[in-house]
Amino acid sequence: MSFAAVMRRHGYCLFFPLFFSLTVQAAPRELPDFSRLVVRHGMAVVNLSVTRDPIRAGFPPSAATDEKSSRHFAPRNFDENPDQAEESSLGSGFIISPDGYILTCAHVIENAREIQVRLADRRELSARLVGADRRSDVALLKIEASALPAVVIGDANKLQVGEWVLAIGSPFGFDSSATAGIVSAKGRTLPNENYVSFIQTDVPINPGNSGGPLFNLKGEVVGVNSQIYSGTGGFMGVSFAIPIDAAITIGAQLKSEGRVRRGWLGVSLQEVSRALASAYGLNQPRGALIADILPNSPAAKSDLRTGDIVLAYEGRAIDRSTDLPPQVGLTMPGTYARLNVFRRDGGARNVVVIVGELKEEIAAKPAPRRDIVAKHSRYGLALSEISVSQRKNLEIDNGISVVGVEDGQARDAGLRPGDVILEVDGKHVSEVATFHRLLEHAPPNRPVVLRVRRGMVTLFLALNPAG
Repeated sequence: MSFAAVMRRHGYCLFFPLFFSLTVQAAPRELPDFSRLVVRHGMAVVNLSVTRDPIRAGFPPSAATDEKSSRHFAPRNFDENPDQAEESSLGSGFIISPDGYILTCAHVIENAREIQVRLADRRELSARLVGADRRSDVALLKIEASALPAVVIGDANKLQVGEWVLAIGSPFGFDSSATAGIVSAKGRTLPNENYVSFIQTDVPINPGNSGGPLFNLKGEVVGVNSQIYSGTGGFMGVSFAIPIDAAITIGAQLKSEGRVRRGWLGVSLQEVSRALASAYGLNQPRGALIADILPNSPAAKSDLRTGDIVLAYEGRAIDRSTDLPPQVGLTMPGTYARLNVFRRDGGARNVVVIVGELKEEIAAKPAPRRDIVAKHSRYGLALSEISVSQRKNLEIDNGISVVGVEDGQARDAGLRPGDVILEVDGKHVSEVATFHRLLEHAPPNRPVVLRVRRGMVTLFLALNPAG
């Protein structure tokens, strides 16, 4: 008797297709309900109304002028005669302590003459600007009140890509508006924002949301909504938030000192390419390659060397070169910082640096023009020696100039006309003949590492002599 007949004899009915369907189809996951979060924590979110004199207002709504750019949002309203009118803008903020300290974005209150705070209970209070930091776009305000509802501070480092997040703010002046989305990426560095490692989300952010909190599902604030990436001026699915740990650290400095002191090493960094990782013997591209060290800088006074790859800073892994500046910037000057570096001739090691203080950046001088004639051509390169006066202008002690680059290994390595080759595998080069001799005696199973001056920037390139 068949199995089916036996089952029917004992009163069982077989529904194999239905059974199969029930076992392989997972129950759909419910979308999160943010209603309790909004009720419990939305009371700590405030609306900001900022009044400026038009002659003083100078912070543009967009930090760039290209077609697609990162845009700070502080919408403006004018009357019929904008040349003589006061300028007003709207933004958001959130209370971080019951005694009235509020975090927001620096661009929201830029050049403010008066800042009015509207609480969730509809009270309106004047705010005092404690301090603002344009580099990080963080500002700290103070209102005279007590027993205020304050947010719960979370840990942005524990955020996962794909995790749900919620923003509460005042887009276009509509108070207490909630919008939700997911974390799209972490550790984003934007142009001219080297000291902030942004959280990228797809949460709809519009004018008036800037300065408001970004919540995780636990109701903890993990970021400060700062700007969007847009080609139209409106939301296009890419928003950026300042990690809350950075914002709180900066806010604490603004409260205690009225300004922000940033850590500084005095190094130029570049990304570690796959070719450079192979040349160094790393199993994968990672870390921040030190392309140059400024004289008399904290790095120059330490055991750090040009060509070191920083793999970790104070125990935190460095995956890309852009990961290092935000961490150094948040380090208090005078602190002993431990860096784990990888050195071509010595493997991994720890180096301790006394972190300095970042000063205002000095614009680099343009590279001088050079009239040179190529003497050799190999690997797709036309090369020439450079004079003593040219070295003095470039502030270098040695090097040979790249006059031309044709198809071949050199172009594949990224060399360009005008580059000055300073070193081959750590050995100084002052003559073209020396360059070729070093390449001829290089190990055949890996690329050589060239140290190159490009304008006033130093970088490393990996050249494969064997092609």
